[in-house]
Amino acid sequence: MQNRNTCSCVKEQMTRSISVLIMIYVITRASIANAYPIFAQQGYKNPREATGRIVCANCHLAKKPVDIEVPQAVLPDTVFEAIVRIPYDMQLKQVLANGKKGALNVGAVLILPEGFELAPPDRISPEMKEKMGNLSFQYYRPNQKNILVIGPVSGQKYSEIVFPILSPDPATKKDVHFLKYPIYVGGNRGRGQIYPDGSKSNNTVYNATSAGIVSRIVRKEKGGYEITIVDAENGRQVVDIIPPGPELLISEGESIKLDQPLTSNPNVGGFGQGDTEIVLQDPLRVQGLLSFLVSVLLAQIFLVLKKKQFEKVQLYEMNF
Repeated sequence: MQNRNTCSCVKEQMTRSISVLIMIYVITRASIANAYPIFAQQGYKNPREATGRIVCANCHLAKKPVDIEVPQAVLPDTVFEAIVRIPYDMQLKQVLANGKKGALNVGAVLILPEGFELAPPDRISPEMKEKMGNLSFQYYRPNQKNILVIGPVSGQKYSEIVFPILSPDPATKKDVHFLKYPIYVGGNRGRGQIYPDGSKSNNTVYNATSAGIVSRIVRKEKGGYEITIVDAENGRQVVDIIPPGPELLISEGESIKLDQPLTSNPNVGGFGQGDTEIVLQDPLRVQGLLSFLVSVLLAQIFLVLKKKQFEKVQLYEMNF
């Protein structure tokens, strides 16, 4: 009896341990997957400021291009593609958090008009799913289904991101109308230079916090440097900490000025934003336009036939 109880206790402990490990894995994976968007989601209610600036530019300081392609017009309750292109040189390597070099990741935010949202899986065609790949999109907030974010994802695979979008139907959504609407997009490649709390990452330039003479440079075991600067006027010592990644531009004994760059700029990425327009088209307008074009075509044909008939009659009368 005692052996049975012992076995059951051991099984319970093993089950709990496995459950804990699974939970830790899931939480860790989720935090890594949401690393970029979560910064903006936590700090800003809306990713687009009143000035039109997308908030990702507050951390990704370098300006880079981004492009978006959407249909000129869509019908209501229709699934269409919004293609975001984030171009960059695939040979570039960025500085990782540990100071080593690695491939660039990309991320994007797509701000759609009210009523437009991510298409449900059962409405997405197999061809569109193939273009999307294994991407997983998320809403900027649960109640903001018109704002989508993605990233970080591999820039080697997804420098072109296909968003499957479902257009609204004014027949069921009274606040949506058949109009021309703006679409805004932001796309970044590589890590940012500033964290949301205002501190620098290791993917930026570090400047001297004091003028003076570089008296000592100590390389840390895990990478990075401690630079001791002695003010020539009052003898005050200042120690600047450089994290792993940036390369030093100064040497011991060198005289430096306040805010002089101590390191190179390791950043090879950047952020870009753009916009475009899309028309939510009324099917009745399309049908009316087609009917008008058909009527004009028929009228032209009948005019030509009537002209030919008139010419034949005129020729017949001249012969007699």
